[in-house]
Amino acid sequence: MSRHETSPLMQSSGLPRSPKGEPVFPEPWAAEAFAMTVHLHAKGLFSWSEWAETLSAQLHKPGRAEDGSDYFDCWVAALSDLIVNRGIADADTIQALQQSWQRAAEATPHGRPIELGNDPSR
Repeated sequence: MSRHETSPLMQSSGLPRSPKGEPVFPEPWAAEAFAMTVHLHAKGLFSWSEWAETLSAQLHKPGRAEDGSDYFDCWVAALSDLIVNRGIADADTIQALQQSWQRAAEATPHGRPIELGNDPSR
């Protein structure tokens, strides 16, 4: 795909954008989730229509933030759903990794890169 072509993912209606129309990410982890989604699609794990359906289901669950501030939380939940449904990882493994990353983030000194090895439970 050339730089001037737009993928269906880039056309997502809920994707936060800059005034110039470029995607913006509230935190580095959101950009990583976006990149993982693109990569897993390119590897054939799911189609764009499957992605859109799964993300839409997450975005329309009751209790979501009206201001859209949890958009990328929904994104990660949708990606997790697809990974679990395809048998790539189980939900317990994903949950354990999320908790490990959280502990690593809390144990990492300010200004230092967060690394999974910083999890004191590992």
